[in-house]
Amino acid sequence: MTEPDQLNVLITGMGYAGTRFLNALRTLDGADEAAGTGLRLAYHARHRTREDIPYYASVKEALADFRPDLVIVAVTDSAHAEILTALDGYEGFVLAEKPLTSRHDDLHAVRHALRRTSGFALDLVERYSDATTALRDYVRGHQLRLVRAHATWGKDRINDHRPTVGVTSEVIHSLDLLRWIAPGDHTVEPTGVLGVTSDFSISGPDVLDSVAMTATLGGAPVTVYSSFTNITRQRTVDCTFLAPDGGLIYASAVYDTPAWDADRLRVWRRVPGGEETLCEVDTRGDEVPAELRTIVKLRRLVADVLCFVRGGRDPRVAFAGLEESVRLQHLLNDIEDAARTTGPARYFPGGRTVAAEADWERLG
Repeated sequence: MTEPDQLNVLITGMGYAGTRFLNALRTLDGADEAAGTGLRLAYHARHRTREDIPYYASVKEALADFRPDLVIVAVTDSAHAEILTALDGYEGFVLAEKPLTSRHDDLHAVRHALRRTSGFALDLVERYSDATTALRDYVRGHQLRLVRAHATWGKDRINDHRPTVGVTSEVIHSLDLLRWIAPGDHTVEPTGVLGVTSDFSISGPDVLDSVAMTATLGGAPVTVYSSFTNITRQRTVDCTFLAPDGGLIYASAVYDTPAWDADRLRVWRRVPGGEETLCEVDTRGDEVPAELRTIVKLRRLVADVLCFVRGGRDPRVAFAGLEESVRLQHLLNDIEDAARTTGPARYFPGGRTVAAEADWERLG
């Protein structure tokens, strides 16, 4: 740190994801949520795209000259491993976009490169939803046991001009949410995976764009469907729990519908003559300042990271640390390897014309 009360933050990648992190950081500079932290911001990317903050052409140069306290990895997911291994020996905090790597990358090399970091967090931002927090707290507070769960997590990235590792970058959210919400410390154990490949993105003619899988979580059967070719955004988690008295408790959470950060949750049980609502959350009507639109949950995560880096304060929501992220990446790799695929679907048999994206939130 160049000054006692100042943090140096380096963002690697300044596309859609990097710009969202930049916006979140700027709203937190001097804010109470970040303990009044003063920020110096810089970025690394393949090409200079903005002039309002310092630019570094290489990670090595940025580490040596800027000496960041926090590095945010927001490059395209296929380039995560390249950036993470370039941080070999770095002793600050790393906040990385999901997924950690692709299945072709060397996870051991990534873990080794980050061995001296002061902390690590993967951007599993839905942990910061009010709906998620309320459901997790209710499940634990009432000693519920998971009986059955289903998650749907999909959006439309057809003709996306950004490189991608495929649908593992999308299904990671539902897999993490199911594990995060369910009681105990169990892992998701896949039992069957079906997939569809296509040329939906510029990354190739047969990238995995959708998966449908069965699994168990602490003995409970779960099903998951996730897709990058879903036409409309759908993000839902439905669970059935068993209460200590033997009754069934139902929960349904819907995320980012009809807009980013518009989440809702209902927990209920059936009673004679109808249903009794036990817990309810709805953020669809929340007034959000223009500068915070689409980054409410992301801003909460970034604020937790800044407070931890500056003063060692425990996060309000536990970080997905390096070892947890590595385990999750192994799960994603296993899912991709096990998928019995159909396809490839050909969206662009006559060749692709990548148009300038008018609706970035469609891709988010």
